[in-house]
Amino acid sequence: MTSVLFVTHTAAPSGAEIATARLARALRDLGVDVAVAFAEDGPMAQRLRADGIGTTILHGTFDSRAMTVTDPSPHRLLAGAARLVRLGWDLGAVAAERGATVVIAESSKALIMGAVAARRARVPLVWHVHDRVSAEYFGPVLAAIVRGLGRSLSRGYIANSRSTMSSLIPRRRALVAYPGVEPAQSAARAPQRAPAETVVAVVGRLTPWKGQDVFLRAAADTTVRPAHIYLVGGTFFDEEPYREELERLAAQLDLPVTFTGHVDDPEDYMRRADILVHCSVIAEPFGQVVVEGMRAGCAVIASRPGGPTEIVEPGVNGLLVDAGDRHGLTAALDTLIGDPDLRRRLAAAARLRAGCFDITESARAVARFLDTIAAPSRAEVNATWSRNAG
Repeated sequence: MTSVLFVTHTAAPSGAEIATARLARALRDLGVDVAVAFAEDGPMAQRLRADGIGTTILHGTFDSRAMTVTDPSPHRLLAGAARLVRLGWDLGAVAAERGATVVIAESSKALIMGAVAARRARVPLVWHVHDRVSAEYFGPVLAAIVRGLGRSLSRGYIANSRSTMSSLIPRRRALVAYPGVEPAQSAARAPQRAPAETVVAVVGRLTPWKGQDVFLRAAADTTVRPAHIYLVGGTFFDEEPYREELERLAAQLDLPVTFTGHVDDPEDYMRRADILVHCSVIAEPFGQVVVEGMRAGCAVIASRPGGPTEIVEPGVNGLLVDAGDRHGLTAALDTLIGDPDLRRRLAAAARLRAGCFDITESARAVARFLDTIAAPSRAEVNATWSRNAG
């Protein structure tokens, strides 16, 4: 039986960690033995413990904010990597004690910990890639290093989209598994409103690459301004100054914006909204909130390139605009705000499309893939045992 140990460097409720939690629960429900190890305590660890998933906190000196792509200085990277190696050694003991047959690294930082742990526990390592390993995000040098480490340290990849997979060094053992969503709640939602009453939601961590500032400027230029705007999301990685910048910008533009802060389940805000906007200014790896907005019955605008192009069929179940294109976003908002009937048609098709991203189906594909990764290792262990017994 495959026994999985997920490894993540942070317990903050960001997109990758939320996707990991959903996958862990779905695998557990399929009968897979699942546990999760965190390099620090936090909301996601607490949430998984409450869900009955075995969790371990690796107590050490690592601070997830100490290694960032915004400050990739060699000294900080080397010092942080050394701490990750030490945590990885302790993690190896956890993997062996739990009888893990495969370790899954949930980030580039977790990749270092996982590689050390997998070597100590003598089990394979899989890299679950939630970010496009691209120069625009990591920088050209660090992106090349991360791609090389991923190829050399892991036995296989799981990528959250074809776009993410295309940013990696190709290999035979690789799986694209979209981050699935749970079935929609049965709660009713308001019908699409008249143009002057339109409500718009933008859901996601408040960080510059998510483009909330671009959205606010685009919304200010619409022919009919939204009656209300929800910016749903918190700040976790020293991003508080960006929220303050957004608050000043909303006030300067005289936009009716509510900043909700982090909410565990944003679906209630999505159900209040007529339009959901995803406006990342660089290629989004996947875009879970796009699927969640579709599931909630919103008319969706999302940015391309990246994962959203694998979700949205333009003009059928949503609209796509170029990343960072403020004027294109204004035009898309004008199109939807001014046409409630179009919003209704797109939202109805979007709900059907969201059904294609079911977490159970993703978990089944992942479980089969992990079986193929773990099986050779079990065979090697059995062969070694047989030689020693002989």
